[in-house]
Amino acid sequence: MPVKITALYVALHAILLLLLAVLVMLQRGRHKVGLGDGGQAPLSRAIRAHGNAVEYVPIALLLMLTCELNGGGATLLHGCGLLLLAARIAHAWGLNQSAEESLGRAAGVVGTFIVCGVLIVANLWQVW
Repeated sequence: MPVKITALYVALHAILLLLLAVLVMLQRGRHKVGLGDGGQAPLSRAIRAHGNAVEYVPIALLLMLTCELNGGGATLLHGCGLLLLAARIAHAWGLNQSAEESLGRAAGVVGTFIVCGVLIVANLWQVW
């Protein structure tokens, strides 16, 4: 069974993860740090922005995949995919701007949790 909707969002999130990795590499070069963050706040934030995406994006996409495989509707899947992408961009942007609380980070957390919550419910609904 094709999973074209999830495939689209997997590809878009892979691009985002690669861009976040490039930002880490650029900060490493700028501060001449090969491992860890060398006490450099911008590098530390870039590492966490990438790491946080790596922590949350896979489970959200797995939830999306199982929902699509079990017949989830295109509107639900695209809505979740777009919200997740926007949330992860907002979170990365907010974290790269400052280690303090920010609107971008808050929007990213809330958006990610909404997507995961909706997809958890959708998957449980499909099981029963």
